[in-house]
Amino acid sequence: QVQLVESGGGLVQAGDSLTLSCAASGRTFSSYAMGWFRQAPGKEREFVGGIWSSGVTDYADSVKGRFTVSRDNAKNTVYLQMNSLKPEDTAVYYCAAGRSGFLRLQSAYDYWGQGTQVTVSS
Repeated sequence: QVQLVESGGGLVQAGDSLTLSCAASGRTFSSYAMGWFRQAPGKEREFVGGIWSSGVTDYADSVKGRFTVSRDNAKNTVYLQMNSLKPEDTAVYYCAAGRSGFLRLQSAYDYWGQGTQVTVSS
């Protein structure tokens, strides 16, 4: 069992930066692929970025070059560094953990956090 707790959300202005953290319980964190997803009001939840246990990352085209996913296995934490934020980045951001390795596929994840709100004003 893995429990995930996101933090770091808030209200920022367009162009600002924000870093989200996702702290995981459990001793096998390093073996999990970790993903970040977001859900805007009235829209389906979508893939943002993710990182395999190897450290290799993948990103949605909409955030590529602006967002960075990293992990600190010693701290059981995965991060989402968001730069040059846009109003369209406004959403609830979720982290997820899974072992299948399909970063972009929501059904591949076994555990989900409760989400943290990010609001970007124009």
